[in-house]
Amino acid sequence: MPRATVVGLGKSGVAAARLLKREGWEVELSDRNTSETLLKQQQELAAEQITVKLRQSLELNGANLPQLIVVSPGVPWDIPVLVEARQLGIETIGEMELAWRNLQSLPWVGITGTNGKTTTTALIAAIFQAAELNAPACGNIGYAACEVALSQGAGSREQGAGGAGEKFDNSSLLTPHSSLLTPHSSLDWVIAEVSSYQIESSSSLAPRIGVWTTFTPDHLSRHKTLENYYNIKAKLLRQSELQVFNGDDAYLSQLGLSAWPDAYWTSVRGKDFLISEKGFYIEDGWVVEKLTATSAPEPIVKVSSLRMVGEHNQQNLLMAVATARLAGINRDAIALAVREFPGVAHRLEHICTWEGIDFINDSKATNYDAAEVGLASVNSPAILIAGGEAKAGDDTAWLAQIQTKAAAVLLIGSAASAFAKRLREVGYHTYHIVETMERAIPKSAELAKQYQAPVVLLSPACASFDQYPNFEVRGDRFRHLCLAWAGGWKPARVELPELENSTQESIVQSR
Repeated sequence: MPRATVVGLGKSGVAAARLLKREGWEVELSDRNTSETLLKQQQELAAEQITVKLRQSLELNGANLPQLIVVSPGVPWDIPVLVEARQLGIETIGEMELAWRNLQSLPWVGITGTNGKTTTTALIAAIFQAAELNAPACGNIGYAACEVALSQGAGSREQGAGGAGEKFDNSSLLTPHSSLLTPHSSLDWVIAEVSSYQIESSSSLAPRIGVWTTFTPDHLSRHKTLENYYNIKAKLLRQSELQVFNGDDAYLSQLGLSAWPDAYWTSVRGKDFLISEKGFYIEDGWVVEKLTATSAPEPIVKVSSLRMVGEHNQQNLLMAVATARLAGINRDAIALAVREFPGVAHRLEHICTWEGIDFINDSKATNYDAAEVGLASVNSPAILIAGGEAKAGDDTAWLAQIQTKAAAVLLIGSAASAFAKRLREVGYHTYHIVETMERAIPKSAELAKQYQAPVVLLSPACASFDQYPNFEVRGDRFRHLCLAWAGGWKPARVELPELENSTQESIVQSR
């Protein structure tokens, strides 16, 4: 029996291990961490004859080496043991590549980009499902790609779209209380949000339609250079049969037709700004399609049908409609899906309104560019909650947006002091270091009243790992605290040690 090792006991790693086991591999799964949750998973997988080693990193020694190593998305591709594995001739792939090998008989949409890809992916999946296609969102959003492969039953490579499987409902991707039409039980398309981590570990992934939403510096601590980061993203699009690009993105539009001559480009600014003679653009309040250089422009859906605010969401709408039209989906299904699409959880998600103040969760804004877009999209003046685990990047435009639109900034997490220093450097002094979300919510409500601000916005411009397992948990905590506040919860106040430029007091929950 061939041996495979899966690195990383997350959702993707577990799905990959189960898929390999079904294919007849002897599977070992390793994770250098441990917790009650991981121990429980270890017991469950042991019952399925999958060995799980916790608090252990992958080691390559002895004669009994694996024939295959599958890497979860969060595991760096260039760590020494994986470099060694490739040098030894051990096939090393990512979880997404494993799923692709099992589902490549189906057409895929692959969506990548620095920002905007989650909303675009969710909207594409909603449109495809409104057209009564079974098209689950997976990968960096929703299901792990290997979960989708598992759903198709043994022999899915041969069965393709005819294989029986479970029904998919991606409503959990969206804001609470949303729902989607029930799709068919057999897969028609795979809608995959693909991160740079997943692309670099996928050698043969080749979507029918590739979508590139935006490109700005991010993840450079892992990818080292902007050129390397670009080349990783570009690999997915080069291997796609059809390509959709955001023509309003400064970096991508500069490359234009010289780099991507056959792509379908989009622009919210109208036909005159379309980079090529074919593409999708906004004109007179409509998304307009021009499929060839000689075809007549054709209106597809009203922009006002989309409930989500911001020019960036109009860009996302254009890319989603372009994808749907290239897949042959009709206008009625597109209009239905766009009209009913509520937005994505943690991306400019409206939580509640308290005494005329809107509380908005933009926890998914984990870098400066996303946070700049988030702040630009809400009414001003706003009370901004920012901070967390800082990332490398250019904060200039973000700081300028704060100066223009933020009445006050509340700083949380490990980046608080550094952000305070940067705000002072640009002459902005209305900030408060509050450290935690629990302190930020009552203080934000107080300041919103003081400055007559219509919006309290969580848009951190940071990763979450200093205080939370991921941005979802951070956003969920914000949601819980906001709803509790709106429902009448008020904190009891106790004195805190002096914090830099802050008069904020500590709080403990009371009812």
